[in-house]
Amino acid sequence: MTSTALRAGLVGYGFAGQTFHAPVLSAVPGLELAAVASSQPHKVHADWPGVAVVPDVAALVARADIDLVVVATPNAQHHPVAKAALEAGKHVVVDKPFTLDVTEAKELESLSRRNNRVLAVYQNRRFDADYLTLKDLLASGELGRPVYLESHFDRFRPEVRERWREQPVPGSGLWVDLGSHLVDQAVQLFGRPDTLQLDTAALRDGALVEDYFHAVLRYESGPHAPLRVVLHATTLAAHAAPRYIVHGTRGSYVKHGVDPQEDALRAGQRPPAEGWGADPLDGELTLIGSDGAPHFRALPTRLGNYVDYYAAVRDAILGNGPNPVPPEQAVALMELLDIGRRSAVEGRAIRIERP
Repeated sequence: MTSTALRAGLVGYGFAGQTFHAPVLSAVPGLELAAVASSQPHKVHADWPGVAVVPDVAALVARADIDLVVVATPNAQHHPVAKAALEAGKHVVVDKPFTLDVTEAKELESLSRRNNRVLAVYQNRRFDADYLTLKDLLASGELGRPVYLESHFDRFRPEVRERWREQPVPGSGLWVDLGSHLVDQAVQLFGRPDTLQLDTAALRDGALVEDYFHAVLRYESGPHAPLRVVLHATTLAAHAAPRYIVHGTRGSYVKHGVDPQEDALRAGQRPPAEGWGADPLDGELTLIGSDGAPHFRALPTRLGNYVDYYAAVRDAILGNGPNPVPPEQAVALMELLDIGRRSAVEGRAIRIERP
């Protein structure tokens, strides 16, 4: 490992690699994008002129100057690419979903432990502005005991695009794509649910995989019981529902709009641009006063920052902090995603065994 900046190698320069990983990790002091494994060197060099481009994974992991390998391939390649990197002695970040199933996830977890390498999953939406605000609000106790949460990720994309995410191939579909984020956030806030029930559908004309899901997580025991969490995503919502709706024993919180960082990255902006992660939409907080009357106030949304994720990865590799998304958390999430798929097939709620 180098004595100065940690050098990262990126596998894949499609949407995830180009939009999320390259610009975000390059904004971290002490972390440098050194090489990309891609079949499109012209595309990489147009954005990153000084970065080396190698033809494949084997060439990337064979480089002695690479400390960290970032896996931004189609989902079916997450497991074999991460395995090759770990076996080569590299630290690894894998885009979500971690793997195709929990069996693959457990194999990578075991390999990372045997080789004493940092293995983290890119759960960047733990660093969304609205999620961080909600997390702070729940911790403050202002809402009392939360009893109901709706978490929506609604979009309007009526045309089915010719890309692997929307084709009937392993790892495609909305549940593993956006469900990976929404389930992860729910578990971070409230822990593992007691039951999970999932409904999925292919609603768009010509859809080949599910483009809609509606999940209900029931908390019937533990510190948050009774609690219901609804996770919802669709590609046919011309008028999106609020991002969050939360009801508690003392009040409610409603947040419209989504974190601005993805749109900024899509537009070609790179952190740390001025105002990075600033959400212009305040949340709406309604608290019931001692007089029994509702009192309304705006709740400003704090700054989000995806750069904090890669800064935490850097620190974990250097031994200066915890892994931001350790493999045991990723394995637990894959278990829930697998349970969700089983629930959708069987049309019933599945009880979740405690670890």
